[in-house]
Amino acid sequence: MATKQSDIGLVGLAVMGQNLALNIADHGFKISVFNRTTATTDKFVAENPNTPGGVMGAHTIEEFVQSLSKPRKIVILVKAGGPTDAVIDSLTPILEKDDIVIDGGNALWTDTIRREKDLAAKGLRFIGSGVSGGEEGARFGPSLMPGGDPAAYKELEPVWNSIAAKVDEKTGKPLMGGTPGKPVKGGIPCATYIGANGAGHYVKMVHNGIEYGDMQMICEAYSLMTGLLGMTAEECATVFKKWNTGVLDSFLIEITADILQQKDPVTGSPFVEMVMDTAGQKGTGKWTSVNALDMGVPAPTVAEAVFARCLSAIKDERIAASKQLKGPETKKLAGSREEMIAAIHDALYCSKICSYAQGFQLMREAQKEYGWTLNFGEIAMIWRGGCIIRARFLQKITEAYQQNPNLANLLLDPFFQSEIERCQANWRTVIARAAENGVPVPTFFSALAYFDGYRSERLPANLLQAQRDYFGAHTYERVDQPRGKFFHLDWLKKDRPQIAI
Repeated sequence: MATKQSDIGLVGLAVMGQNLALNIADHGFKISVFNRTTATTDKFVAENPNTPGGVMGAHTIEEFVQSLSKPRKIVILVKAGGPTDAVIDSLTPILEKDDIVIDGGNALWTDTIRREKDLAAKGLRFIGSGVSGGEEGARFGPSLMPGGDPAAYKELEPVWNSIAAKVDEKTGKPLMGGTPGKPVKGGIPCATYIGANGAGHYVKMVHNGIEYGDMQMICEAYSLMTGLLGMTAEECATVFKKWNTGVLDSFLIEITADILQQKDPVTGSPFVEMVMDTAGQKGTGKWTSVNALDMGVPAPTVAEAVFARCLSAIKDERIAASKQLKGPETKKLAGSREEMIAAIHDALYCSKICSYAQGFQLMREAQKEYGWTLNFGEIAMIWRGGCIIRARFLQKITEAYQQNPNLANLLLDPFFQSEIERCQANWRTVIARAAENGVPVPTFFSALAYFDGYRSERLPANLLQAQRDYFGAHTYERVDQPRGKFFHLDWLKKDRPQIAI
């Protein structure tokens, strides 16, 4: 009897690839797998003989392609950039018209636009899909952000909806409890078609930029507790665990509490205190910041989170500088420790609102730049489960865009406006205390500056534009003339009439 062909294939059996392949097989889809190292393929297949859908290994790319039912659906999960192009180049000569290639890596969205165009010219279809949630998400339910040919996504949709994380239909809370061979049942899948060509990978990039901000803001809250309040890691863990039951309920707050109560297996000290304070990055936060600069969209909080990692990386310089550069003495805390902890909570919450507002504002401008139509309510909805930034907070963002799909900025939504008003006094207090005591909180500072700038009817850019006109004849607009009409003052002869441009 002929062997049944596989429903889908996957190239790349590193940890993410293996976990996603098992997730697919757990949901009853037969999957073919291929890895450049044959031994890796053989080992993976041998270790997983009884999955509901079945796993089939292939030793050559030709054997792999022939094992798939048509139109073929092939997921690529290898390193972004050149390695992804190399896999695509090995596939295209042996694929047939209307076959579908799916890039599930952290690709630069402009690469995705290029790849889709190139493959379309060869009669092939391409989907660039963000996959968020790390190793555990890939295994038991990620958040999936596919972009590309909508007809091609219809072919992939049954698989993507099946393997995605699920949230409760009424509450929006993630449905947990998946185990090997027994995935979570029911709920709303955290997967939706994002838009044309590179839209899926672009939204995944912004997700990662927001993730950078979230992580740095949590670190700043921790730094304030330890630096200003003298709290131990264990005491901080108790606070974060409590915060995870309220408006800050999220995956990152949850794991922060776990990390802070972990003991180092070597010394018995708090584990976090044994970890070197130098942070790495893979580039998506930088891409988000560079793109914001390119498009002229204010996203300072994500950028500050990236710069904070860069500053952490120059450890030797910081050690040397700490011996020469002196800051203020720590001042005695006014009020109780509990009051300050509550204020730090509110500062984190307000900064988080502003960071997400920046991310969604960036996506709003990107859709104009690239001709996409993005549904921001659905984007927030699929981030409620599976992904690294999953949080209770995202339900409110979903509701904000459901109520007003054309919302210019999250800060203008009635709920978020009222939350900022309720918490901003504490936010300002925390930032003032941090400045007075020399505790660096760059994302808290930048988020407040963004809020104050966004709510200002008049900014000092009038002086800045006059400076530009003075030294470079860059022109300026006048408050007593219609917008879009530009003038130049002859600064060498200031008594001359202005020149309208």
